[in-house]
Amino acid sequence: MIFAVDVDYRDSKAVAAGIGFNDWEDSIPANTFIEQTDKVEDYQPGEFYKRELPIILLLLEKLLELPEIIIIDGYVYLDRYKKAGLGHHLYNALEGKVAVIGVAKSRFKDIPTEAEVFRGDSNRPLFVTAIGIDETEARNFIKKMHGDNRLPTILKAVDRLCRDTL
Repeated sequence: MIFAVDVDYRDSKAVAAGIGFNDWEDSIPANTFIEQTDKVEDYQPGEFYKRELPIILLLLEKLLELPEIIIIDGYVYLDRYKKAGLGHHLYNALEGKVAVIGVAKSRFKDIPTEAEVFRGDSNRPLFVTAIGIDETEARNFIKKMHGDNRLPTILKAVDRLCRDTL
């Protein structure tokens, strides 16, 4: 299973949504999961993962088994020197048992151009980083995901599920 995750928070509440699917070209979720909490860490510059990682781990506890790959809304690495981002911290928290692909909608600092993935007719790239899987392979998976637009159908759906829940 492939598992797409997104997190949204407002004030002191947070929600994590997850969509499981079986094939990169799936347009419909195999299953969906929601986790909510009122324990949200304060934002700390350079340590954004501290806000999102705890609720993602709570969400993953709802699964009967870990997926093969988790897709997060964000970065695995924050620069070309592989400074750890949310995805890297998630990978370590799962003891390297699950590959993590980060898909970000905006460029962060020193992200190299090879992280760019163009989909559909969009001239704005997504930025894809990964750990536990070859990054070129990860980018190709994101390219082939269902949907004609910049953001794949499943990733758009998990974002909507997350926002609509909070």
